Amino acid sequence: MPKFDFRLTKGYFCDTDFIIRHFFVFVLNGLQNLYYFCTMISCRKRNLKQDINLSYKGIMLWKMKYLTERQTMIVLSFFVGIFCGLASVILKNTVHYTYTLITNLSWFSKSTANFLFLAYPMIGITLTVLVIRYFIKDDLSHGVSKVLYAISKRKGRMKRHHCYSSMLTSSLTVAFGGSVGLEAPIVLTGSAIASNIGSFFRMNYKCMLTLLGCGAAGAIAGVFKAPIAGILFVFEVLMLDLTMTTAIPLLISAISSAMISYFFLGQDVEFFYKITTPFELSKIIPFMILGMVAAVASIYFLKINKWVSKIFKRLSQWQKLIVGGTVLGVLVFLFPPLFGEGYTALTNLLANDTETLLQNSFFFNYRSNEWLLLGVLFAIIVLKAFATSVTLSSGGVGGTFAPSLFIGGFVGFLVARIINLTGIVSVAESNFALVGMAAVMSGVMHAPLTATFLIAEITGGYALFAPLMIATTMSYLVVKPIAKYSIYTESLAKQGALTTHDKNRSALQFIDKRKLMEYNFVKLYPDEKLRDIVKAVEMSSRNFFPVVTKDNTFLGIVVLDDVRHLLFKPEFYNKYKVTDFMRYSPHFIADVNDSMEVIINKFKGSDRYTIIITDNGKFVGALTRANVFAAYQRYMQDISEE
Repeated sequence: MPKFDFRLTKGYFCDTDFIIRHFFVFVLNGLQNLYYFCTMISCRKRNLKQDINLSYKGIMLWKMKYLTERQTMIVLSFFVGIFCGLASVILKNTVHYTYTLITNLSWFSKSTANFLFLAYPMIGITLTVLVIRYFIKDDLSHGVSKVLYAISKRKGRMKRHHCYSSMLTSSLTVAFGGSVGLEAPIVLTGSAIASNIGSFFRMNYKCMLTLLGCGAAGAIAGVFKAPIAGILFVFEVLMLDLTMTTAIPLLISAISSAMISYFFLGQDVEFFYKITTPFELSKIIPFMILGMVAAVASIYFLKINKWVSKIFKRLSQWQKLIVGGTVLGVLVFLFPPLFGEGYTALTNLLANDTETLLQNSFFFNYRSNEWLLLGVLFAIIVLKAFATSVTLSSGGVGGTFAPSLFIGGFVGFLVARIINLTGIVSVAESNFALVGMAAVMSGVMHAPLTATFLIAEITGGYALFAPLMIATTMSYLVVKPIAKYSIYTESLAKQGALTTHDKNRSALQFIDKRKLMEYNFVKLYPDEKLRDIVKAVEMSSRNFFPVVTKDNTFLGIVVLDDVRHLLFKPEFYNKYKVTDFMRYSPHFIADVNDSMEVIINKFKGSDRYTIIITDNGKFVGALTRANVFAAYQRYMQDISEE
């Protein structure tokens, strides 16, 4: 029986008879289902919406009857991993084939500058902006930050369009030369898929967070075929607790996504490299130097990103598009390795093929000049950070995952080449490129473990494990005091919307104050007498009474201890007014829209056990310290429960 190659880029061979047989079964089943559907609609024997609702209720009842929460999570995590793997395969191949199509239109040879590179980035960003403005109609920038925001502010729930919108727009941006990566859009897509699956099955908050982590882990595992790195990404970047309850679903999602990616894309990754030169302990100092240089490169990348973003905020959307597209086109025209993700350039660098880096550029005829090569490598490092920031600020969609790996690879190679030129010691330039990738990624993302295991997994072993740990740790330790937040968390931290990195703030964020408030108070009015206070004491079990006007405006409180000595002295009932005993202090008053963090600070700043809650000055109720503490304890128990 003849066989043919049934794979998207590189993968397994499939038997023709097997495919044809299952294809016809699929088609016949589809036609049969279509017939039943059309019959149902034409005969109007059933209401489609009611039928869907009944089916949904049946699924939920079956789940509640036969599956525990943990079993449900295992099943859902498997399907999340499958969907994430498919999403990564689709996105990678879409970008690959689009890039192949548009670059084959070039009429220039490899030794001549390609003027189409001037136009491609503008076309890609324009298409992206149009899709977002007229079709998506939502902000799609910073995919990982969107996931962090969903965890911090939306109880793990994400919009449905995130399941496809970031894939569509990022493929347009990157395929036409946008100097960003696809990993952040994949993470956003995977997390959105997981979130909507969790919402469909009405999973609780703890399960929703775990599913979001499964989506992110599956996305990273699917792109790089690195399950451990995917899990560590969730732990370090998303800051989800790694317990036995969460570890198993994360592992299932990561493995299933990686297997899907293996099936369609084969064994290799885009810059797969087999280490041939082992690490020598005598060369530890050069790797320490690399860690320091990578830290400087990381800080530069973070600073440039903030600076460019600040400049572009002053421009209108169309000004951003024109300026950004033009600048990016010129950069890509001068330095073609800046085109797209840059993994092809990294692959050439790992193979020590510096000649290919200069193809389609003005520098190709000077490829044998060693000093010119060093200058070009340095220029690419400096301009890559700028090109990435311009792409994102002008309206493109993508991430900084790939650019940090790109810059790190070029930094490592440049450092190794300079060390070799000195003649003091000889080092493996490819090994330095790999370690540099991890070191810069560690500094930019504040994720040394993820960076270490990512490079270890894509190189097929742990031969460089020691220098990877040294360089990533040094880079992280140098960058962290200077840049407190990673590139994903800084904007959220400034908005006060980052609670994933602070468990106490996270707990307070999801405590519903309205459910904890107490409302059964007997109110007093300012013109009432002591006699009315006595009646209020008889009617209430409280030790204080709010004083309000006729329109419920809060004026203060009367404390029982202040009038206790007069309760059994009728001669004073008409002598004293409510205002004679009224207390008022802003320290025990909070607005209903204030965050729980503000209310907790009021508890800390006074000796009171109750805070009065108002709504634009109107009395609403009171919040007690005991109720808040009990809710906090319940929350922490729920998210920590094994």
